[in-house]
Amino acid sequence: MRVSISAFALATALAMLLSGAGPAQAAKCGNTGDGFNSWKKAFAAEAQRAGVGKRGLDALAQAQYATKTIWADRNQKSFKYSLEKFMQVRGSSTIVAQGRKRKARNPEFYASLERVYGVPAGVLIAIHGMETAFGGFMGDSSVVSAITTLAYDCRRSDFFTPHAIGALKLVDQGSITINTKGAKHGELGHTQFLPGNALRYGVDGNGDGKVDFYNVSDAMASTANYLRQKGWQPGKGYQPGEPNFAVIKEWNAAGVYQKAIAIMGKQIDG
Repeated sequence: MRVSISAFALATALAMLLSGAGPAQAAKCGNTGDGFNSWKKAFAAEAQRAGVGKRGLDALAQAQYATKTIWADRNQKSFKYSLEKFMQVRGSSTIVAQGRKRKARNPEFYASLERVYGVPAGVLIAIHGMETAFGGFMGDSSVVSAITTLAYDCRRSDFFTPHAIGALKLVDQGSITINTKGAKHGELGHTQFLPGNALRYGVDGNGDGKVDFYNVSDAMASTANYLRQKGWQPGKGYQPGEPNFAVIKEWNAAGVYQKAIAIMGKQIDG
């Protein structure tokens, strides 16, 4: 799930939902790495008030300022492309071809997700292909370091703070560790959930009693659950102008991304 700019009210609501806490003095943000360690100490108190336990706090203490994350955040370019260029750069024809094969290899799995959540295979497979090339590359950055760096950074601290709290709670639950790798903005797993969303919408897709976003079944079920909870209407269309296209917008705010998922999903579904 790539990063989108959120309204302050939405970020605040998510923060309070995840924490159960009322307003409290936030740790002071910064625009360089110089104040990161001081920020972590202040943020630890904030995280503890939000319900983060010892394992999460220990992970926060080990987090490193992620310079590559800051560089990536300042240099996002692909969403400025035209739709045609975007789909070419992101390899849409390959995603569709491989996606059809994946659906054909495991039709009952995708059919079961549609029965439970109402989301057709094409959309889920297109997201999986777009985000990580079907799990081929899920990132090489520490999730905890990346997301706490973005919570510290003044540019979008309000948006990323609840996701940083979410990441620390995922550590508490054993879903991730300080060493878990994800994308530059802290997105994790096969479909690149931001940590706060992973905490809220993650489901056990294979029945083993845990939620593991690096397991395909759990990741795909969680993605379907996210879309359903965001308002997906079973049996309704998802092309531009149809009811479920608005739900794709909940996954990613970039117009070219939304249209690409709709196009590829339809081609995969046939």
